[in-house]
Amino acid sequence: MTDDVVVLRYGHRPGRDDRMTTHVGLTARALGADRVVLPDNAGQSAETIRDITDRFGGPFAVELRDDQRAYTRDWEGTVAHLTMYGERVQDVDADIRANSVDDDTPLLVIVGGEKVPFDFYEAADYNVGVTNQPHSEVAGLAVFLDRLFDGEELEREWADADRVVMPQETGKRVVDPADAYDRDEE
Repeated sequence: MTDDVVVLRYGHRPGRDDRMTTHVGLTARALGADRVVLPDNAGQSAETIRDITDRFGGPFAVELRDDQRAYTRDWEGTVAHLTMYGERVQDVDADIRANSVDDDTPLLVIVGGEKVPFDFYEAADYNVGVTNQPHSEVAGLAVFLDRLFDGEELEREWADADRVVMPQETGKRVVDPADAYDRDEE
């Protein structure tokens, strides 16, 4: 299976990381990645992400793997590891984009969930810090993907959605996709 942008969530502590792992996957989906690879013990997070994809559209794939080190080591493409200890995202985002998205080279984005072994740092073509300050891996992934895609992911249209959220100033409005497109044409 080839993808343009794959997010690998390294590590998952059941009971402690369930919500964060789920949000890594949902953020990857919403902001332009093609697939998320989760640890094999994150089955509940995988099911939630698949359910959201079924309801709100795709394409987006979710995979569970127990061989994350081997998966990273065998990756044929560019590897970016998000870490507070990396180079500033604003200094390397254009280079990463040029060496992945712009030249159709697959990009693996590693997001840690627990202490990341040093071999991930060594396997990475880029160790990238978003602010070089402690914060959420979900926030780091969101900023990274937005910079990677130059904001174009915000205009994405979703296929096979059961529902569409209609943007509006206040309130919540979720409609059938056919109704959303009919309104756009009026």
